[in-house]
Amino acid sequence: QLQLVESGGGWVQPGGSLRLSCAASGVSLDPYAITWYRQAPGKARRALGCIEPNGDTDYVDFAKDRVTISRDDANHTVSLQMSSLKPEDTAVYSCVADSSCRRYRVLHLEGVGSWGRGTQVTVSS
Repeated sequence: QLQLVESGGGWVQPGGSLRLSCAASGVSLDPYAITWYRQAPGKARRALGCIEPNGDTDYVDFAKDRVTISRDDANHTVSLQMSSLKPEDTAVYSCVADSSCRRYRVLHLEGVGSWGRGTQVTVSS
């Protein structure tokens, strides 16, 4: 089973930005569609967006203006960039691997995909 690891979380001031990375030890993520999810305290998991193996992306409405998902070709990893951070962006951010982005919005409901353990992002002053 693919073991995903997220990195780059931490504390960020409101208005700041973050860059998270998703990798798999010893395995390239190039063949996989990668979705980024987040789970805020006391709330359900929510998908942010997905990147196909060919680089096509799709984002949920609330993330479109502030989120960019991209592939790092040199390291065969996937990154999430998020700007204009607000306290309500505080959450555990996770990446998920699947064969395509077809069902990325419901991976958490269908119990499919290979999930990382997540990285905590805290937005506060």
